[in-house]
Amino acid sequence: MTVLIAGCGDLGTEAGLRFAAAGHDVVGLRRSPEKLPPEIRGVYADLSVSVPDLPADVDIVVVSVAADASTEAAYRAAYLDGVRNVMDAIERADVEPRSVLFVSSTAVYKDSGGAVVDESTPTEPTRFSGQVLVEAEELLFARTQGTRTQPISLRLGGIYGPGRTRLIDQVRSGQAVIPAQPRHTNRIHRDDAAALIVHLTTMEAAPEPVYVGVDDHAAELGEVLRFLAAEMGCPEPSTAAPDSGPDGGLGAGPGTGPGDKRCSNKRVRSTGFEFTYPTYIEGYRALLAGEGVRHP
Repeated sequence: MTVLIAGCGDLGTEAGLRFAAAGHDVVGLRRSPEKLPPEIRGVYADLSVSVPDLPADVDIVVVSVAADASTEAAYRAAYLDGVRNVMDAIERADVEPRSVLFVSSTAVYKDSGGAVVDESTPTEPTRFSGQVLVEAEELLFARTQGTRTQPISLRLGGIYGPGRTRLIDQVRSGQAVIPAQPRHTNRIHRDDAAALIVHLTTMEAAPEPVYVGVDDHAAELGEVLRFLAAEMGCPEPSTAAPDSGPDGGLGAGPGTGPGDKRCSNKRVRSTGFEFTYPTYIEGYRALLAGEGVRHP
């Protein structure tokens, strides 16, 4: 089975290594293919501006791109143009992969006032990032309609893990701030996100079109910051003043997104997927212990 990782950055590379370990031939598209490990056949491609060449026998396509900047133009180039160019490549190669998985985000959901959000929740993003991701998802669904290809949108929460230690760094440096108003955060460890990509595209059962990819616990940010401080023996972060802005200090952390929502992974769990790091406690303890950095 041939797997194409379109946008083979940190997450795509980890997923690619897991596909390779399972015996699949893996091709990774990125602008710096020389950085890829030998298990992944690197091919140069700039998905934001050109249609890549695809292997004739591609079975699974994973679109895992990232924007170069936090601007609407950068998001459109990466996500919307990226999906469009990958789908154009599939059409040009006259292939019908069994599945195309697009790595999306829980940013497609608006503030729910702390209520539970799942795959049935309407996508009503209030920021350009979520709006562009919704457009990219809709493009994927439209371009696969009437084909044998199963589209999958995997809406990941904030990814943390090796090389993604912003909260740890902020607590250690004393720059972390607990929001004035309690705010839930939704996250997933990088290794679990990669394993989930492999699971959803290779499982026996037909996948659903949308999955929310978060761990078991939508933790309140202050809870996470206090935990990290205690684990590292650092002073507890201060709490933001009530008038510190609409985010109340929330913007310091990954996976928070706009507003307050608790994302559910019930559908992911129903597929039989098991998390290595079911909550932030296991994940951050592994990071602090220097674990969770090995590839399979």
